[in-house]
Amino acid sequence: MNIVTIGRGNIGNGLATLWTAAGHNVTMLGRDGGDASDADVLLVAVPGTAIADALGKVDGLTGKIAIDATGIYAERTGRFASLSEEIQSLTRGPVAKSFNLNYASLLDQVAAQRVPVFYRFAVPGEL
Repeated sequence: MNIVTIGRGNIGNGLATLWTAAGHNVTMLGRDGGDASDADVLLVAVPGTAIADALGKVDGLTGKIAIDATGIYAERTGRFASLSEEIQSLTRGPVAKSFNLNYASLLDQVAAQRVPVFYRFAVPGEL
């Protein structure tokens, strides 16, 4: 699966590392943006106040499935009911809220868990 992470912080980098180890093709985009045209799924892992700016620098977002791992670090404008709705307004695709900063501090412990943590995407036809 082709995954594009938008954000290179604790969540973006941590999940990119795990997904790469699980065999996915991961592209990490930072402040300069880039192209997400080949992505099967996006991870949006930026501060909530940076969503519009971050996604505005990325091409190929239209209709993409997005995972919203954003967080509210400052007062929101109130234009959207949620950060996921803001992401959806820019991608025009399905959005799911998942992960958070608390979880980020545990990402380096995932491989050592007795019960495997599900962080691998199911590829169509694989189930």
